[in-house]
Amino acid sequence: MRLTDIFHKVDTISPDEAKQLLSDSKNEIMLIDVREPGEYEQGHLPGAVLLPMSGIMDKMNDLDPSKPIITY
Repeated sequence: MRLTDIFHKVDTISPDEAKQLLSDSKNEIMLIDVREPGEYEQGHLPGAVLLPMSGIMDKMNDLDPSKPIITY
């Protein structure tokens, strides 16, 4: 699976819009934290999955392409 197979269109949204989408979605949205493990351990959003940019290509198959994805 290639990165372009999952990320067809990228929209930028505000933190308030992300919060609203997450509260309305009933877990239909994947929340991905793309920072490094040390940053994630210092604090992350509830429900966020750690998938650092440095290893994202190795973990592409872990993503569900049928769900919208919010990354931060």
